[in-house]
Order: sequence, then structure tokens, then C-alpha cells
Amino acid sequence: MIQAHAIAPNGLSDGWRNTPKHLKKHLILFFTDVFFLFVITDFAHDAGLVHSMPLMKRYEKFAADISEMIRSGVLPAGEKVPSVRVASRTWSVSPATVFKAYYLLEDKGLIQARARSGYYVREHAANALTEPELIRHSSEGTELGVSDLIFSVLGSLKDPDTVPFGSAFPSPHLYPLASLAKSMASAVRALTPAGIVSDMTTGNPELRRQIALRYMISGVRLPADELVITNGAMEALNLCLQCVTEPGDLVAIEAPAFYACLQVLERLKLKAVEIPVHPRDGVDLDSLQDSLTRLPIKACWFMSSFQNPLGASMTQENRTRLYDLLEQHQIPLIEDDVYAELYYGAKAPHPVKSLDRSGLVMHCSSFSKTLAPGYRVGWVAGGRYTEQIDRLKLMTTLSPSVPAQAALADYLKHGGYDRHLRKLRDTLELQQGAMLAAAARYFPAATRVTRPVGGYFLWFEFPEQVDSLQLFQLALAQGISLAPGPIFSASRRFKNCARLNYGTPWDERSEQAMAMLGRILASF
Repeated sequence: MIQAHAIAPNGLSDGWRNTPKHLKKHLILFFTDVFFLFVITDFAHDAGLVHSMPLMKRYEKFAADISEMIRSGVLPAGEKVPSVRVASRTWSVSPATVFKAYYLLEDKGLIQARARSGYYVREHAANALTEPELIRHSSEGTELGVSDLIFSVLGSLKDPDTVPFGSAFPSPHLYPLASLAKSMASAVRALTPAGIVSDMTTGNPELRRQIALRYMISGVRLPADELVITNGAMEALNLCLQCVTEPGDLVAIEAPAFYACLQVLERLKLKAVEIPVHPRDGVDLDSLQDSLTRLPIKACWFMSSFQNPLGASMTQENRTRLYDLLEQHQIPLIEDDVYAELYYGAKAPHPVKSLDRSGLVMHCSSFSKTLAPGYRVGWVAGGRYTEQIDRLKLMTTLSPSVPAQAALADYLKHGGYDRHLRKLRDTLELQQGAMLAAAARYFPAATRVTRPVGGYFLWFEFPEQVDSLQLFQLALAQGISLAPGPIFSASRRFKNCARLNYGTPWDERSEQAMAMLGRILASF
């Protein structure tokens, strides 16, 4: 590692003493920043991160800016994008950079070239179907009983011939299975008996260090000694909830919410306080504030980035307001952040955990959605609850797979995780555009749909006469699965809604499945 040396030798001490105070201050800050940069770079190099975390190229950054303008409606469908000359001057980039960015956006299906006229936003790129609106509703504390319905939906995914629009995972064909296999073989050869035993506590030390480094390089300080490795994010979320609640307690959750959240509350005999979620901006903080004031809520379980099933992502302003609100009431936040790496913009949003001043946030994530679902390796940064979480894990499951942890540590250090993520994000963004275009072609005109900037789910709100449970049965009879709205609600709301997964490579089979869904919807 780099060693610290005195910046100024003795021969310069007289000059230093004669330097004005205001200039000394700026020099100290400058050299401190330089030293910190060298330390971070050297630390990352030792950990194998320098080669595995490539910087976004200038044309990719410019393309991400234009993409965000399209998604936010600044550049609506049919609008001409800035000419090469205007874009070059406005963004201070070369014409070659603009051309490369526009070729990339064209490949993603966001813009199209018109002869002798320039580039325009494609009609489907800005979403021909409108977005759903926020619907506020009250929930004082609902007892759960949704597991039977959820299991019936999950059972439909066992048939490999079924189109998996109802799946909770992207296609396994999108994962770097060959590279993971090499890392597994290498890790198993290197395992020692002592290492196997020592890793059965908080987790593999190298894996925890690699995870902490990834957070650090993205601008989030998350010490490795606060991380507890778990059997996927679901175990992490379960442990967090058990640490801060008892049977009968009220827990604030999203509406709609990830159905596994409802199952956990049901198993632990907890009551759900449903907080509405805005399709674009996430948890409705006014509703949350009202519920916190009126009800004895013991914990909140929220997704701040690319929420399942809506795909909503909170703004940084709302993340700050959420944390301040919970800190004021001293309510712990269980932050489910498993989709954060699947962003389509220039960088990942910072988790609410990055704002945590008092250890109230239990931040949970995993590799299941981005890299290796079958490895079942997740983690939690537990804040003030870290020791409780670790002890509870030791009393229940003890440890995730030691070889799987070692394999992931090896892959993170040598396997090009960020290159894989970049390819995965590009693929998912393309597939989202394909599903949106198909929905605009085949679904009823009154259909509403979200347009998330990350993840791999679309949330559809169909005309009121559509019963999504009946739609599920009719679609399944045609070999198509989907996730009906009621499985995402403690009170079985959202009967005319459904979640569709666009994480499967788009092909003629996918297109035909969307056309079939359109015909079924037209029959209601």
C-alpha cells in the first residue's frame, strides 16, 4: 500500500511559514485530496478493482444524458434531437462523440434517423401508453393471507415451455455462467479447512471487502465490518424484520409491494400498513408521514431504487426527506436495494443508507438479480442492529454456502463484473423498449404502463373491467405467465393490474405472447 510521507521537507519550512494563511488552507486541502485519491486508487488496485470498474466513456455519458431527456419527456416522441453541431457545442464534445452516442441510442431503439433531416425520438421510445397515477388509500394494519394465491402464480413458472413474463428473475442466459464456473473451480481449489470454518460467521472476508469497495468507489461509505453475508437478500430482510418487531406489530410497506414482503409479514404474524407508491417517484411521503403520526409503526420496509413491481425510483430529495422523517420518529428502515445496479442512466442512485447518521437503516442487497440467482448470496449492512442480525443468523441458518461466497469474491476481483453489468443493463433497456412497443401495438388504448429507468419490470394498469386473476388463468392456458396485481397487495387491491418481466431475450415468441395477451384483454 502507498505510504504517507511529509509533503514539505525541512528546507521549505521558512517558505511555508511565510505563506499567507488563506493560501495555506487551500494547499492543505489540495494535498489532502491528492493523498486521498492516491490511497483510494492504490487500495482499489490491490483489490483488483482498477481493471474491473471501467469508467463510462464520454459518448456513453452523453448518450445517457439524451436517454434521460427522452424518458423524462423533455424530448417527446417525434421530437428532433439536437443536431450534431448543436450537441457538440452545447455539451462541449466532439462531433465524433455525438455520432457515436446517436448510433448507440439508435441501436437501443430510442431514436431513428430521417434522410436529410437528422435524428428523431422514436414513437414508442417515449411510451405511447400513458403512465398510471398515484392513488392514495388508507390502511390501518392489515392481517396477511396471500400465500396461497402467490404460490399458485409461482407454480405456473415451473413449465419451461411457458413464456416467463411472470418470473421474478431475468433469463439465466443473461448471466456470465462460464466465468462464474471458472471462479467457482478456482475458489474451491483454494479453500482450506480453517477457511471453511472461519467463513461461517459474518461471511467471507474477501467478499465483504470487495462489496465494501464497490460501495466506496461509487461514493457510499459502507465499512466491511458492518456487512453480514446472508443466504440471499430474503434472509437479510427476514433477519432485519425479526430484530425490530414482535408478532402483532405494525410494519409500513409499499402498495403495491413485492409479494415476498407480504409472505414474510404473514409468516411473522405482523400487520401491514400499506403506503401508496407513486409510479415514478416511489413511496408517497405525505401518506407515510400521516401514518407515522397516527399509528404505532415499528419498522418500514421500502425499495428506494427500481421498486418491484412498479420500477419507481425515489429522487435524492425524497430519499433525504424519507431518512429525516424516520430519524425524527426513530423508526428503523429496512432498505431492499437488490435492483440498484440495474440502472439505465449514467450512475447508480445512492441508497438511503448513504444518509444514515444514527444507524437506523438496515441496507439489504444481493447478487441474485444481477449475477447468480442460484448462489443465494446476499448481505446486510445493519447499522446499530448489526450484532443482533449476526447473532440471529448464527442461531438459524448459520452461514451461506462457503464455496459460493469464495467464488463470488474471486469473480468480483478478476471476472469483469462491471463489464457484465454494463452489457446486462444495455440488454434490459433494449428489451424494455421492445415490450413497450409491443404493448402499444396490441394492448387496449386505455392501458397505462410505467416506464422505469432501471430493473426489468413493467407495471400495467388495464381498463377497470379487466380482472387480472382471470387474465392470469386465460393467459396460462395459452402458455403465458404473468404476475396479477392482487399478489402485490396485503388487501388484494390492483385487480386490474399486472406485472410483466422483460428480462427474457426478445424474440418472435415474446412478440406473439404479447399479441395473444392483447387478444385476451380485448375479450373483457
